[in-house]
Amino acid sequence: MSQAQDAAGGELTPEQASELVARLLARLEEHVLGQRAVAEQLAATYLAGGHALIEGVPGVGKTLLARCFAALLGAELKRVQLTPDLMPTDLIGTNVFDQSAGRFHLVRGPIFTQVLLADEINRTPPKTQSALLEAMQERQVTIDGTSHVLDDGFFVVATQNPIEHEGTYPLPEAQLDRFLTRITMGPPAAEAELELFRRATRGRLTGWSQDLPPAVTSPQEARALRRAARTVHVAEELLDYLARLAAAVRESELLELAVSPRAALALLETARAAALVDGRDYLVPDDLKRSLEPCWGHRLILTAEAELEGHSAGQLLRRVADEVEIPQ
Repeated sequence: MSQAQDAAGGELTPEQASELVARLLARLEEHVLGQRAVAEQLAATYLAGGHALIEGVPGVGKTLLARCFAALLGAELKRVQLTPDLMPTDLIGTNVFDQSAGRFHLVRGPIFTQVLLADEINRTPPKTQSALLEAMQERQVTIDGTSHVLDDGFFVVATQNPIEHEGTYPLPEAQLDRFLTRITMGPPAAEAELELFRRATRGRLTGWSQDLPPAVTSPQEARALRRAARTVHVAEELLDYLARLAAAVRESELLELAVSPRAALALLETARAAALVDGRDYLVPDDLKRSLEPCWGHRLILTAEAELEGHSAGQLLRRVADEVEIPQ
């Protein structure tokens, strides 16, 4: 029995938490080939207690990544294909009258789960998007005036295609802000793609002919991992570094909307989780730097002039990371 299993009923030490995360990522990499960096960002988002928006063209493995991640966590996953005709009640549920009993009873929607895969979130109308985003923020849904609490480990992985915009409903900035991170997922490297082809010819491709991987954590351990991420030590000089990063972004003349204090807190918690994913119980400047784009890229709005000149949020954040002095 592993140390992590011994601690399943209580707290995990930083060493136990890092060991468990490393085992989860190693198994995930066996099934989702060539996407280690994306998997680490997804794990950090989960450990930080947030939700993830994964952007990528169809066919790169966004759904497979979410399914395997949930399976390895030992969590229940439900998938919703968000379409233009999807109503909020299709997502959260509704009260149905039972004639034989003479009363209403609640038929729960797919949102009552531990991990929700919301495919193509920008294809469903704003009213349905709002129902999902209320659940993400409040960890509860309201049905006919009654609030229903969701699972305390509730985690949303939403996907969207960044290229195709016809017939879509782009998420407004206030709703994008509810996602802790936006993760860009592209095709795997050439060698990983070649291995994918080999597995396909041998009938060993996860999600096609192979079952999903077995869990490496229990629900108790998954909750303990999130608590462990909140114990990662942050030195005072790194809090000052975070404040200087935020100030540098806000001072940019290229932006119509910069980062809020909530966005700065989001970066802090994501970076702490990233440190744990990296096997440490303390924060270093690089944790903040590599979390900048996933955390802040979708929260910035460029001015019209900046867009016409070819600037991007990613370019701005990379420049800020290079220019702001790192604490010694």
